[in-house]
Amino acid sequence: MQQSVQPDLAVALRTGPFHLALRTAIAARGLALHRVQQHLAQRGVHVGVTSLSYWQQGRRRPERTESLRAVRALEEVLELPAHSLTRLLGPRQAPPGPATPATRPYRDLIAPAAAVDGLLATIAGPPDTGLHTIAHIERIRVGADRQLLRRDSQHALRAHRDGIDRYLAIHQGDPGSDISLVTVRAEENCRPGRIRRDPAANLLVAELLLDRRLRTGDTHLLGYGFDDAPAPVPSCEYVRGFNSGAGQYVLQVTFHPDALPVRCHRFACHSPGEEPYETEELTLDGHHCVHLVASGLRPCLLGIRWDWE
Repeated sequence: MQQSVQPDLAVALRTGPFHLALRTAIAARGLALHRVQQHLAQRGVHVGVTSLSYWQQGRRRPERTESLRAVRALEEVLELPAHSLTRLLGPRQAPPGPATPATRPYRDLIAPAAAVDGLLATIAGPPDTGLHTIAHIERIRVGADRQLLRRDSQHALRAHRDGIDRYLAIHQGDPGSDISLVTVRAEENCRPGRIRRDPAANLLVAELLLDRRLRTGDTHLLGYGFDDAPAPVPSCEYVRGFNSGAGQYVLQVTFHPDALPVRCHRFACHSPGEEPYETEELTLDGHHCVHLVASGLRPCLLGIRWDWE
């Protein structure tokens, strides 16, 4: 039977990374690595002490089928919730190959698809922006009226082809809000270019012009954001779409102290309107915030939902 999870271990399991969570779990159980190895062997899983040491130090990552089986067994040995360690591993690392990451069209991640296609068609350029997310920190603020107020992004990007000089930011307002009232802020290492809006779909595409032309492998940090328009009903979620995956993504939602939700959870799904393939309850901290941390993302939709009552 699983024991209650200690507070520091609960944090490590929620935010990762994998090696820190594993090291914290082993310490919480008070087991030496050779004892962990023995417990695994009793379950028919054979892993060397050196491998276990490398895993908890972050020097190596479980990748092979047998190693992933060992991680699932570790959850039993260390009396952890099911999938709590395997979730932190994310997708398997791809073998060395072409630098261009796999992408999905924006229309797969935003509804209605025809509206996305229509807006992108008005901004000439290739369907793939040529940029891959290394890290993205996004902060969302919800006001006292339970409405989304603003969205702020710090975005580290890498070019996977020459000549990249712009980034496309896509924004979709809450149902019933007026997309014409949304303000685009280009704040760091970029300036606003063309902005296209579709009021019927409540959709906006903003071109952010970089302050230099990137070559393959170059990295760039930009800061930008949106000031939202009011909607007739309270906001209940924020979703970020990844058309080419991401190295690491951090999302924080901050609520006004006079409008706190009763329940929050993170979720991930493949397409709009689809049932999530991953959910996890989140707890408000002392600053009225919840957050998620994800790494090694494949193309998907990832976000936080909340209930007001």
